[in-house]
Amino acid sequence: MAEAPKEISKRAAEKAKKKLEKAAKKQEYASRPKPDAASTPSNANPSSMFDEGWLKRVYEEKPVKEVRTRFPPEPNGYLHIGHAKAIAVNFGFAKHYNGICFLRFDDTNPEKEEEAYFTSIREIVAWLGFKPHQITHSSDHFDRLYELAEELIRRDKAYVCHCTKEEVNLQRGGPDNRGKRFGCAHRDRPIEESITEFRNMRDGKYAAGEAHLRMKQSLTDPNEGNPQMWDLAAYRVTKNKEHARTGNKWKIYPTYDFTHCLCDSFEDISHSLCTTEFFLSRTSYDWLLEVLDIKKPKSDEKGPMQREYGRLNVAGTILSKRRIQQLVQGHSVKDPNDPEKTIKTIPPAVRGWDDPRLFTLVALRRRGIPAPALLSFVSELGVTDALTNIQIVRFEAAIRKYLERTVPRLMLVLDPILVVIEDLPEDYEEVLTVPFDPKKPDGDSRKVPISRKIYIDRADFREEDDPNFFRLAPGKTVGLLNAPFLIKATSFEKDENGKVTTIKATKVPTEAEKPKAFIHWVDGASGIDVVARQYNTLFLSDEPNTLDWKEGGYADNFNPNSEVSYKEAKVEKALGDLMSKHKEHGMDKEKASDDLVRFQAVRTAYFCVDLEKEDGKVVLNQIVTLKEDKAK
Repeated sequence: MAEAPKEISKRAAEKAKKKLEKAAKKQEYASRPKPDAASTPSNANPSSMFDEGWLKRVYEEKPVKEVRTRFPPEPNGYLHIGHAKAIAVNFGFAKHYNGICFLRFDDTNPEKEEEAYFTSIREIVAWLGFKPHQITHSSDHFDRLYELAEELIRRDKAYVCHCTKEEVNLQRGGPDNRGKRFGCAHRDRPIEESITEFRNMRDGKYAAGEAHLRMKQSLTDPNEGNPQMWDLAAYRVTKNKEHARTGNKWKIYPTYDFTHCLCDSFEDISHSLCTTEFFLSRTSYDWLLEVLDIKKPKSDEKGPMQREYGRLNVAGTILSKRRIQQLVQGHSVKDPNDPEKTIKTIPPAVRGWDDPRLFTLVALRRRGIPAPALLSFVSELGVTDALTNIQIVRFEAAIRKYLERTVPRLMLVLDPILVVIEDLPEDYEEVLTVPFDPKKPDGDSRKVPISRKIYIDRADFREEDDPNFFRLAPGKTVGLLNAPFLIKATSFEKDENGKVTTIKATKVPTEAEKPKAFIHWVDGASGIDVVARQYNTLFLSDEPNTLDWKEGGYADNFNPNSEVSYKEAKVEKALGDLMSKHKEHGMDKEKASDDLVRFQAVRTAYFCVDLEKEDGKVVLNQIVTLKEDKAK
């Protein structure tokens, strides 16, 4: 029994020691330098995905003196979030190894190409912070491509075919590709005859679909299981549509399978990086380069090397150009028995390709997603050869993490109720100095006026008190963020519809009570009238791609609350001060950054100032919520 006090004392000493060690660790952690928004470069270019994993192995597979890559978009639509990964991979890979990257427009289909797409793609690449070594076009090489097509015929590796689309499908084993495969009747036509027919195609003697040049590849072993070797088309006759760069010079245009690898060779591309849907194309890619003696068989010493990575997809979104076009332009459903008869007309669901509810890059940019945040998101995901399918909440969490470190705080009231503090003089005004970031009290600050009349959010007031409701109610005191006093509601007024319009209140000294909640507010005299738009998913379904798009059934799944617009919202005057610091409000399309004004609306969400106004008012777009929405 005599030893018990010593034992207790020993345990107490160990407990005290652990407590001190824990306190020391906590202090050491607190003393570490924290990320500073001001030190975060606006053109940050994450490189961790190049230092390890798939991309590092690709480089080690072919370590060249100069890495040369290309980003080769088709100018037939607006880029989407998946292209952000492609841009980051191709430009980033070259930059990481001190190489160069081309922006090459694959402009081989004038029927679907528009100047607006060319312009948008150039702007998006610049917005993401990349500068191409050179901007090129597949059409730059049309003459050379045509010469190589004739050379391919001379080597008995191509022929002119007049089969219909249905006949070609039968040759490839039918609709399911499981039947017997066989060559068409034109496959063994004489070389000179194919050259003559190919020139007839060039000279406009055939209409679209009447003739096409096919590569003579392999319908048998060893590549019989690869449809990319089943005599792919190399050239086709197109409808009489003027090309943006070559005018009416050409009546025929090369296909992607013929053009891509050859243009890679012309530009001395070392690493042709593309997504895994082109994995089977690697065989035909190498085949064409080899039969034209551009690349040595079974070797990467000469010619470009194609490798494939998994594309990026965000679940719950629509990325198909054709389907987004339906959302933008509307959709007419035709009678299957009478194609001239329309049985259903679906109006446009969004304002345009840059509607913030879409996941095109022009839409994400307008919504206020910062380019460095998008690049960081891609980098954090890494690159493998597997499909990266990400939930929207994970994407938004990455953007939220970036914004939390980089944007100022302001007070925004979405659905305002007027509060009159009756015991303040009519001409009362006090100007408060409030830091933009409460975690940096000595950092940048703004002036926040407060007068006799202020606005609070309708959600922060109840007509009848509730013990579990800690904000404003009759007879209850609440704190005002950053204000030097509290307020107590004494009464309220309603309009003829029973809606509360005015709250009467009195000033309460801060030392008189300790409120259970603090709410945000906007000064009635100096606040700015704005329209604030909050965004939710465009569809109710988590898998909108599985909806009935052909018959228009997708329209029944639209989320009625995909956009919630607060047309009477009010924001503190400091927003105007922030906007005035920008020489020209809106995006600077010629630079790698933009001039969007972003801020955290305290207790609400992150917002940016839109490019356009509504009824003369500034429009605010919600970027992301302050925290994850569990409903998503």
